Amino acid sequence: MPPLNASFEDAIRVTPQGNNKYSANLRNEWCIGTVPHGGYTTAVIYNLALVHFAHAHPKQYDTPAAPISLQLAFLRRTAAGPATLEVGDVKIGARTSTIHIKLLQPSEKNPAQLSVNVVGYITVSPPSAEVGISAPTGWKPYPAPPPGSLPNGKIDLPTLARTGKDGAWIKHNPPFLEFRRAGAQLELFGPDKDVAREQPTGSTTIDQWARFRPGGDKNGRWTDAAVVYLLDMFPKALDGFDTLSATAEANAKGEAVPETKARFWYPTVTLNIDMKKHLPKEGVEWLYSRIVTKVVQGGRTDLDVTVVDENGDVIAMSTQVGLIVSASRNVGSRKLGKL
Repeated sequence: MPPLNASFEDAIRVTPQGNNKYSANLRNEWCIGTVPHGGYTTAVIYNLALVHFAHAHPKQYDTPAAPISLQLAFLRRTAAGPATLEVGDVKIGARTSTIHIKLLQPSEKNPAQLSVNVVGYITVSPPSAEVGISAPTGWKPYPAPPPGSLPNGKIDLPTLARTGKDGAWIKHNPPFLEFRRAGAQLELFGPDKDVAREQPTGSTTIDQWARFRPGGDKNGRWTDAAVVYLLDMFPKALDGFDTLSATAEANAKGEAVPETKARFWYPTVTLNIDMKKHLPKEGVEWLYSRIVTKVVQGGRTDLDVTVVDENGDVIAMSTQVGLIVSASRNVGSRKLGKL
């Protein structure tokens, strides 16, 4: 039997090279245009932390340490292909340790030199050290997501998977997959457009349930590393940004809104992740995401994402700053068709 999410594990593989240096190969099928998807790249970096502590600090903890917090800055666009990863040990502690990471690739202006494309800090902790006060807060998504067919508005997930519909929920086909290829790695379910709505707070809110399908694997399961990818995967939110951006641009020019709106790219500038709960080693089939955008201004967006399991437990949260730029900025001098 192949290992869990074999194609994903291969896509985020990190190999030690000595002296706190590692190598990875960013995959084309996880790209947006010519640029590896930010959540996928973050999953590679998540795996880097696991590999680094297993390789460089194998006796530091009695159980393997895993990231509990990531703060990343995407300085330059990455590219499909080889990447060098460097790690600096900032603090190696009894309960938590913090490392500084860099992701480097050949410079687009001078391929003989490496440029730093992503930097960040990762804090790890072993599960055995996660002790202390735990108290329920009673948090739930508000306003509540549109209802499913079960009592109290719960969704019949097996029916949703089998038929593509349950209550107000239907299966969505992520748009523009020829450009946003990373969106083909999951199955996405959301409210029917007739019940999708803007929340009373005025913020734009997206609800989604998702199943992981790396490389088309029908048995894919969400793991801790895959959750990092999910935190940056929200095609319906980008579809909404497409509409907002195309409408604003057309209004500024006094023109009609074009029918083809996917002329924009939404690169991540900074991404902050708080991992709240480890998933079981065998993974889980379903995860829910609540995505909220409060302000779109000056070509810049905010995104607040919360990922929850079937029991209502929060698995992870993230906040990010993104840009709205022309899709031509993604491709540049690169040739999309040859990737």
